[in-house]
Amino acid sequence: MSSRPVPPRLHTPSTRRAARDAGISDWQLRHAEITRLSRDTYLPRAQVADLRTRLLAILATAPAGTVVSHHTAAALWRVQIPMAGSDGPVHLTVPPGSRARNRRDRRLHRSPLGPEDVERRWGVAVTTPARTWRDLAAVLPPDRLLAVTDQLLQALCVPAELEQALARAPIPRGSVRAREVLAVADPHVDSPMESIVRWLLHAAGLPRPTLQFRALDDQGRQIGFGDLAWPDRKVLVEFDGDVHRERSVFVRDLRRQNRLVLAGWTVLRFTSADVIGRPQEVVDAVRRALGR
Repeated sequence: MSSRPVPPRLHTPSTRRAARDAGISDWQLRHAEITRLSRDTYLPRAQVADLRTRLLAILATAPAGTVVSHHTAAALWRVQIPMAGSDGPVHLTVPPGSRARNRRDRRLHRSPLGPEDVERRWGVAVTTPARTWRDLAAVLPPDRLLAVTDQLLQALCVPAELEQALARAPIPRGSVRAREVLAVADPHVDSPMESIVRWLLHAAGLPRPTLQFRALDDQGRQIGFGDLAWPDRKVLVEFDGDVHRERSVFVRDLRRQNRLVLAGWTVLRFTSADVIGRPQEVVDAVRRALGR
């Protein structure tokens, strides 16, 4: 008769020393339901996917003055970075003189931060939205940075705040790129991948589109809409995310597209497979539709 599995004794984030103080041995920390995040940081396996809990575990062994930053700060502010995974190491900024090193669960950045650069969210110190943008501007390519910028402008920042963050801490060899992205940014987007499409077309030198355009018929009735539009050329572009695979959405998309085509509009629809895998084909299709 088989014996019942022994349950784990660790139920919250912990360091090795704290576990020992609680009477949990090194052998018990090797339980299948306990994850070792790094050298002396442990977490119940069921809680690993929860960013807030994982942060508490990692910050317990971080040096004084550590602030959550970069990609992880964006996640705390609910800003999506396209094509960036959520299961990698967390990003932390530590004081310039810190001797702390990267571990498999954390990526350290060294930079001075002033009081104006830091807020508290989820009970931890995190870079402000504006400072997070400045930090990401130093490491992200322009298309992904545009996606971040568009989202920040929707509710968290105004352009002047981003400009001030960049002026306070200029980015070596990156400030020009950051300002170019900021000049293109627009909060009127429905998804980060739409921002990727916009940068792709901007970098190709195509005219700036109208966002979230609603097309009307001769009687002023709405017949359709597009994520990007050039009304003077009657060209609409839509980015189809996963939601467009649902049958009810797919049927509505087809009916709307038929109305637009019958009214003389050119409708182009792209997916992430097109934008990421065949970007030049996307540019060529839009260029041809615009007659350029």
